[in-house]
Amino acid sequence: MITRKLSLAAAVVTATALTLTACGAGETQSADLSTINVMAPFLEAQPPSPDGAVQQKLEELTGKDVNITWTPNASYEDKMNITLASSEIPHVLVVQGKSPGFVKNAEAGAFWDLTDKLDQYPNLKSTFREVEQNASINGKVYGVFRARNPIRSAVMFRQDWLDKLGLEAPKTTEDLYNVAKAFTEKDPDGNGQADTWGITIPKWGALGSNSPYDMIETWYGAGNRWTEKDGELIPSFETEEFLEANRFVKKMVDEKLINPDFATFDGTKWNEPFFNGKGGIIIDVDSRVSVLINLFKQANPDDFQNKVGFVGGLESPDGELNTHPTDGYAGFLAIPKTSVRTEGELKTVLEFLDKMNSKETAVLLNNGIEGVNFTVEDGKAATIKPETPEGKVVNTDIKSYAQLGTNVTGNNFYPVKQASDYEQEVFDKRIEVMAKDLESAVYNPAAPYVSETYVAKGAQLDNIVADARIKYLAGQIDEQGLKDAINLWKTSGGDKVQEEINKLWQDNK
Repeated sequence: MITRKLSLAAAVVTATALTLTACGAGETQSADLSTINVMAPFLEAQPPSPDGAVQQKLEELTGKDVNITWTPNASYEDKMNITLASSEIPHVLVVQGKSPGFVKNAEAGAFWDLTDKLDQYPNLKSTFREVEQNASINGKVYGVFRARNPIRSAVMFRQDWLDKLGLEAPKTTEDLYNVAKAFTEKDPDGNGQADTWGITIPKWGALGSNSPYDMIETWYGAGNRWTEKDGELIPSFETEEFLEANRFVKKMVDEKLINPDFATFDGTKWNEPFFNGKGGIIIDVDSRVSVLINLFKQANPDDFQNKVGFVGGLESPDGELNTHPTDGYAGFLAIPKTSVRTEGELKTVLEFLDKMNSKETAVLLNNGIEGVNFTVEDGKAATIKPETPEGKVVNTDIKSYAQLGTNVTGNNFYPVKQASDYEQEVFDKRIEVMAKDLESAVYNPAAPYVSETYVAKGAQLDNIVADARIKYLAGQIDEQGLKDAINLWKTSGGDKVQEEINKLWQDNK
C-alpha cells in the first residue's frame, strides 16, 4: 500500500513539473473561472445531491458554480492520490494531513505556496498563527488549514460519586490520584461491593495521539511530543518529566486504580464502565462530556443532571499548569498547480475561499439554512422540530459540507442551542474551561517540520517507545527496560530524526 502511494506521488511530481514549464506566470488580475472544482470527503451513507438546497445556497453566496467530487472518507486518501496522478485535478483539494505523498508533492512544487498570500484576504488571514505554523511544511504554507479547537482535553468524572464521597473536583495530579483511589476503595456507588475502579483507559499506545498518557505527560512538564531543552528540540520521552509521569500512571495501575485490562480494552466501549457504574473517570476530549450526559438522559430523562462533572488540565506536582493542545487543525484546503496554472487563476480561487470563510457561508456549512433546519434564538442555532423532510436533508448534508469549512479567523457560525437549560450550562462551561486552558497550552514545537528519516521510518521508531511504555505500565519490563527502549529509538534512526528536526527548526527561526 505504501509503495503504491509513493509511486503515485512521484507521478504527480513529474506531471506537475512538465505542466508548469508550459504555463504562464505573473498575472495579478483575477482570472475568469466561472466553475470551481473541489474534491472533498463525505462522512454520511450518501454524498449530498448536487441539486440540494445547501449546494444552491453555496453557489449563491460564492458567486460560482461549485462542482464537488465527493469521496467516501474511508477511501479518501487513496482516491486523492489517484486523482492527483490523473488529468482531472480539481482547483481545490481537501488534504487530510501531512502524508508522505502530499509533503513530497508540495515541496516539489505541485501545490501553490500560500505563505505570503493569505494575509491579503480578510477571511483567510488567520488569527491562530501558532496553528498556521503547525499546519505548515517546514515553515511554508501549502493550504488553508481547517481549524479545530486546539484545547480539547478534559478530565471527566462521576459527579454523583464525588458528591457522595464528599470530594472536590481535582485540580492537581495528586487530586486525581486521590479521587481515583476513593472511587476504587470507598464504595462510591454504595452497593457494598469492591467492584469499582478510578480511571478507565482503553488500548491506546501510539505516541503523540492525544491519548490519556500524552495528556498526563504534558501536565507533568514533559512537553507535547517534542520540547525545547538547552537550545535544542528533543522528544518528550527523553525528559525526566516523561518518566515521572509514567511512574505516576504505573503507581495507579499497580494499586488497581485503573482498569486492569487497559492494554487491551476496546476504545469503542469507553463510555460503558462510566455509565454502568464501574469506572469513575475518563481523560479524553471535552466533547465526550455531552456524550456521557446524553447516555444518562436516554436512560432516565427525569434524572440525568449532575451525573457527569469535568475539569480541564491538571497542575503538576511542582504547581505548574501545562495544558495539552492538539496541533489545532485537521488538514487543509490545498490548490494544485496543474489545475490552477497562473497567478490570476490563483487569485480567483483564493477569492472563492475567502468567501467560503465569510460569516454567511460559515453559517451555511456548519448550521445549515435558517428557517429550514434551524432558527436563531439568543444568538444560538436552535434545531427546528419536528424535523421536516427538507430540514432533514439539510441537517444531513451539512455534515459533509462542514469538511469545506476552515474557520481560520475563529468560528463565525452559531453555537448550537442545547436541549435543556442544564445541558446549555454544561456546554457553556466547557467553552469557558477550554478557553482558560488555552492560556497554558504547550504546543508541539516540532509540528511544522517534516524529517525525511521520520517520513521513512517514524512509525516503526515510535512503536519502539510506545510498546515499551505499555509494557512498563503493565509491569512486563522495569524502568530500565523503558530507558533501554528510548536508547534503541535513538540508535535505530531517532538520532537522525532529531538532527533533521533541529536543522529545520534552526533554519526557520
